[in-house]
Amino acid sequence: MARTYPKEHIIPIIRNFNSYNKSKFRCDLIASINVAVLLVPQAMAYALLAGVPPIYGLYTALIPLLVYAFLGSTPQLSVGPVAVSALLVLAGISKLAEPGTEQYISLVITCGLLIGIIQLVLALLRMGFLANFLSHPVISGFTSAAAIIISITQLKDVFGIPLPGNLNMLESISYLVNNFGERNSATVIIALSAMVFIFILKKINKAIPGSLLAVIIASIFTYYMQLQNQGVDIVNRVPGGLPAIILPDLSLETIRILIPTLITVTIVGIVESISIAKALESKHKEYTIRPNQELLALGTGKILGAFFQAIPSSASFSRSALNSDSGAKTSFSSVFAALIVALVLLFFTPLFYYLPKAVLAAIIILSVISLFDYKEAKNLWKTHRKDFGVMAVTFLSCFAFGIDHGVFIGVALSVFAMLLNTSKPHIAVLGKIPGTNYFRNLDRFEETEEIEDALIIRFDEQLYFGNAAEFKQRIFKMATHAENEKVNKVLLDASNMSSIDSSGIHALRDLDNSLKASGIDLYMCGAHGPVRDMLKVSGLMTEHDKHHINIYECVCFIEGKKELSGGNIALQTNDEK
Repeated sequence: MARTYPKEHIIPIIRNFNSYNKSKFRCDLIASINVAVLLVPQAMAYALLAGVPPIYGLYTALIPLLVYAFLGSTPQLSVGPVAVSALLVLAGISKLAEPGTEQYISLVITCGLLIGIIQLVLALLRMGFLANFLSHPVISGFTSAAAIIISITQLKDVFGIPLPGNLNMLESISYLVNNFGERNSATVIIALSAMVFIFILKKINKAIPGSLLAVIIASIFTYYMQLQNQGVDIVNRVPGGLPAIILPDLSLETIRILIPTLITVTIVGIVESISIAKALESKHKEYTIRPNQELLALGTGKILGAFFQAIPSSASFSRSALNSDSGAKTSFSSVFAALIVALVLLFFTPLFYYLPKAVLAAIIILSVISLFDYKEAKNLWKTHRKDFGVMAVTFLSCFAFGIDHGVFIGVALSVFAMLLNTSKPHIAVLGKIPGTNYFRNLDRFEETEEIEDALIIRFDEQLYFGNAAEFKQRIFKMATHAENEKVNKVLLDASNMSSIDSSGIHALRDLDNSLKASGIDLYMCGAHGPVRDMLKVSGLMTEHDKHHINIYECVCFIEGKKELSGGNIALQTNDEK
C-alpha cells in the first residue's frame, strides 16, 4: 500500500491556519517589513554580483520566497538571491557568455531552473543526506575565500574603474592597482560614506534599515548633484511591473555547458540552506526541519521562479536571522515580505534610477565580510590540524583555481580524509579493571589487568573493503607478536563494528584460518544484529560458543566459569529473530 501524507506534511503552511491569530499576524508583519527593507537593496546588489541587471534580483525575491513560504519546513527561513550563489553563477557562466548580455541572462535563468529540477529529484529520492558530504572545514574555507573574492569583485564599483572582461582574480587585482590613478573620486566617496553609514547604524541598532536608508539618501543626493555627469555609475532605468512569464532555454547544448556550474551551485546551495535551517531549528525548538522537504521547497521555488525570470536563489543567513530576531512566528512572514517586494516592483522601481552602483557594492561588501571565518581557522589550528588543512586547501584552491573548482577540491579532500580515517581504524587492546566486570584500553587505564593466555581487541570501525586488509594484518600481527607468545585465544570486541561487507567477511575468515594455523582460537563478542546476520548467511564462525553478548561473558566462558556465563548467542538472521 502506498504511503500517504497529510496535506500539512506536504504543505507545512497549512498547519498555521487553525492557530493563526492577531498576535502572530502582528509579529509576522513586523518581521516581514524588517526583512523586506533589507531584501530589496540586497536583491539588487546580488543581481549585479551575479552579472545581471538589478531587476532580476527583485524577481528572485518574489516567487522563490513565496513558494518556500508554502512548502518549507522552517518558518523563519528567508529565501532569495544570496552572495555566494551569485558569485558561483558569475564564476561559472561568465566563461560561457559576457555578463549582462541577453545570452548570459538566459543561461543564468536556465541554470536556476535546472538546479531546481535537480533539488526536486533529490527530494523525491529522499537524498537530503548528501548535504553531509560537504564538511564544515570545507564550508568555512569556501565561504572565507568567497568573502574575499566577492569583496575584490566589488572594488571596480567602489573605485569606479571599469574592468575588461574575462580577467581572473589576480589579473583583476593587478589591473585595479595599475589603473588606480583612473579612479573616480566621487564614486570612492559615495562608497566609503555608505559603508561607514551602514556600519554605524548597525552598531547603534541592528533593527535600523541602514542599507535601505543608504540607498534612499545616495539616490537623492546623486539626483540633486547630478553626479552621473561626474562619472558616477548609476543603476539607470529599472523596469517596473511584475515579471513576465518566459520559457527558459532547455536545449541539450545549453544543459551540457551548464553542468559544471549546476553541480557546484546545487551542492553549495543545499548545504548553505540546510545549515541555516538547522541553526534556526536549534534556536526555536518548536519544530523539526525535514531536509527532503527543504529540498522540495527550494527546488520548486527555483523551478517556478525561472518561469518568472528569477536567477538561482538560496537561503540567506542575514535575512533569516533578521526574520527570526524580529519575532516571526510562522512562514506567513515570508508571504508578507514577498508581497512588499511585489509592491516595490509595481510602484517604486523608478526611484532606483539614480542609485549609485557604488552603494550596492558597499552593501555587498558589508554583507559578506562576516563570512570570513578567521575564528574557526584559529580554533581548528589549535584542536584539529587535519581539518585545518582541509580548510586551508579549500581556501587557497578557490583563489588558485577558481571558486567552483575550489569547492570540488575541498569536497574531494574531505572524502579522502574520511576514507583515510576509516582505512586506518583505531584498534585497542583491552584489559579488565580489578573488582569490576568492565574492560578498558590498556594504554589509557593504568589499573587494567590483562587476561591470561588471551588477547582482547576492540575494533572501532565498520569492517569494509577499505580497511579489511588492515584489519586482518594488524590483528594477526598483534596476536602472534613475540610479546604475546603465550596467547592462545583472541577475543574480538565487535561492539563498535556497525556493519561488515563481503570484503570484511573474507578478511575475518582469513584471520580465523590464520589464527587457527598458529594455534589460536578466535571469539567474538558484542556483535550487533546486522553483523551477526552477515556472519550467519556467510557460514562464518557459526559455532555456538564463538559468539557472546559481551567481553565479560566471553572471558567467563574461555576461563571455564560456565556458571557465570550463559551469554552465548547463536547467529540468527532477521527472519529468525
